[in-house]
Amino acid sequence: MYRNMPANSPVQIYDHGIGAFTEDELDTLERYCDGLALTRGPVSGLPQGGAYDDVVRVTQIASIKQAPEIMWFYERLAEICRGLNNRSYQFDLRGFSEAPQFMVYRGSEGGHFDWHMDMGPLPPRKLSMTIQLTDPSHYEGCDLQFSTGTVIATAPRNRGVAIAFPSYMVHRVTPITSGTRKAIVAWVTGPGFK
Repeated sequence: MYRNMPANSPVQIYDHGIGAFTEDELDTLERYCDGLALTRGPVSGLPQGGAYDDVVRVTQIASIKQAPEIMWFYERLAEICRGLNNRSYQFDLRGFSEAPQFMVYRGSEGGHFDWHMDMGPLPPRKLSMTIQLTDPSHYEGCDLQFSTGTVIATAPRNRGVAIAFPSYMVHRVTPITSGTRKAIVAWVTGPGFK
């Protein structure tokens, strides 16, 4: 099920309730990601060379590199991105130039990511996607929000929801006040905007 958020917003929602990911697939994905080595999330650049600023961002991340046991996820992610792009954006997309990232926000650390865009390295990121892994009853705060001009819109929090938006769109993750929130973020790249 695709839906806009709010009316006339460029943010698109794909709800897992109609087939993006089953609960078993989400459990499998979360277990796989929990086995990855986490590092501190940088504010800019790649983890190997990024800058750190706890005022702007506090999160732990791990790259989800292609491996036989996780290729089903890459294939599903590509399918969802194609559907959303064809329906709403028609960007010239070429694929995933970067591995998707597993992100963990902990209440004990005050996890958050202040207002930013996902412009990233070259080739340019065009379409960003967030997949919610954690049931919203397991944490407080940590909302994914978008600035749509005069309105701040909050994304749905249900487990398995996929939220897509143009990478140039300003967004943030508000501070988490308790519990732990896990999500996956992916970026689809393509030639530069004209």
